[in-house]
Amino acid sequence: MSPQQLAQLIIEYRYWILVPLAIVEGPIVAFVAGTLASIGYFNIYGLMVFFFARDMIMDAAWYYAGYFGWQTAFAKRMLVKMNIQESHIKEVRDLWDKYPARTMFVGKLSYGIAAAFVAVAGVVEMSLVKFFSYGAIVAIVEYVGLLLLGYFFGNAFGGSVAGIVDNIQYAIAGALALLSTFYILRWWIRKKFAKDQEGN
Repeated sequence: MSPQQLAQLIIEYRYWILVPLAIVEGPIVAFVAGTLASIGYFNIYGLMVFFFARDMIMDAAWYYAGYFGWQTAFAKRMLVKMNIQESHIKEVRDLWDKYPARTMFVGKLSYGIAAAFVAVAGVVEMSLVKFFSYGAIVAIVEYVGLLLLGYFFGNAFGGSVAGIVDNIQYAIAGALALLSTFYILRWWIRKKFAKDQEGN
């Protein structure tokens, strides 16, 4: 579905369509909803609560899918398809144990494979307190950021429905470019820091 079609659907059905769309494609829907909040289609604070709740519910569903379902024949077939072996489970368990915040941050923001990362947290039986605490922090950072970014772009288009629908693809491209720049800079700074530490 193109960004324009997504925007049109949300404009036409508002909250009724927001729930199913958010389950399938949370981050992009949050961004589009944020742009529409800038012209009064949604309450921006209501959207923040909605997307936070959506993320927590989805995380719980995937966690328990991993926790209870990873020993089933279906789950094992999926692990084989993703080239994940029993030895990998131990490595991932170590990642969750040693670097829970970093693993949650990278996992949940990995577009397209976030659900698998979260399910593996259930497979390795990560502490629920840690899981939901770090998950909540990432959800707030991710969705508040996307909603505010969408709100900013919505205002930049002159605050009109036509302007938003016509330019939504450019807004999404711009947002992705900003996020990519952030990740590249973060990677470069961390690499430079690691190199400086080795030199000392």
